[in-house]
Amino acid sequence: MNKMPSREELAQCGSLEELYGKISLVGIAPGWNKKVASLWSEPKKNFVPAHWKYEQARGALDAAGRLINTELAERRNLILYNPASDASYGTVRTMVSAYQMIMPGEWARAHRHTPNALRLILDSEPGTYTEVDGVKIAMEPGDVLLTPNWSSHGHGNDSRANAYWLDFLDVPLVQLLEPMFFEPAEGEEEEKAASSAPPTTDSPFVFTLTDTVKRLDAATPSPSGPFGTSVQLGAPAMDTIGLFMMRLAPRVRTAPYRATTNNIYAIVKGTGATTIDGERFEWSRGDVIAAPAWRPHFHEAAEDALMFRVTDEPVMQRLGFLRVEEPAQPAH
Repeated sequence: MNKMPSREELAQCGSLEELYGKISLVGIAPGWNKKVASLWSEPKKNFVPAHWKYEQARGALDAAGRLINTELAERRNLILYNPASDASYGTVRTMVSAYQMIMPGEWARAHRHTPNALRLILDSEPGTYTEVDGVKIAMEPGDVLLTPNWSSHGHGNDSRANAYWLDFLDVPLVQLLEPMFFEPAEGEEEEKAASSAPPTTDSPFVFTLTDTVKRLDAATPSPSGPFGTSVQLGAPAMDTIGLFMMRLAPRVRTAPYRATTNNIYAIVKGTGATTIDGERFEWSRGDVIAAPAWRPHFHEAAEDALMFRVTDEPVMQRLGFLRVEEPAQPAH
């Protein structure tokens, strides 16, 4: 074991190398050393643009349906982790997304946690629901359901078909800040049995696709804006997560967007491509695209398309970190 240096021993160091060696023994680093620099001129590119295909995820979930039941795993889900070498969980720095499936007759046991969560329904039949704080909310394709911080939630499928959806959570942000709490529901089998009311969409925790499309129809068209014609779900829907539904016109390229926000895009309808920092990703319904912070990107649909945007903009706005790069103005 190395002996801790005294004040006198540190003061008598005859070279920087000797000083570095001694102060490392007491948990001190030289702030002037570029190797431990804490400031840089603009955001680093630690997370990379990425694309996940629903077709592949659905195949994997179908296999998992044969291999994993809800007794073995409360959630039969597939985490979309960023392929960056130093990332092991998050889809982008502050958020994670996952594909999830529940089979007919199954009940995914209820729990609650401090991370905020939501889900975009991809494929389901009537009778599939999420129970949030004791209320059954119908899960219909294109709908967005919320389970805010500490809301108890479980999932059930009383239909005859598998149900598939996308989860989005701020777990990476909560892990960073450390107020992580998780609690399984007690007596949830009895609660489920007692909850015989049919699923409803009359809840502040659901944004139905029908209502969202009506809002898009009434919105001022902006096909070449950075997000096409866009409406916000909630104001924002969650403390840490902003939600937007975008309508993209065929063969119209959206304006480039570069900001300190992290964005995850999910395709609700149509086909097209998104280019992020020069890398092109061709997508179709159910696919997911990760656009990390400060990566310029734009979209171009091949047909009428709906794209769901999940963003940490509320966090950046509230903390004063939001910065959006203005597009260059054409020369006159």
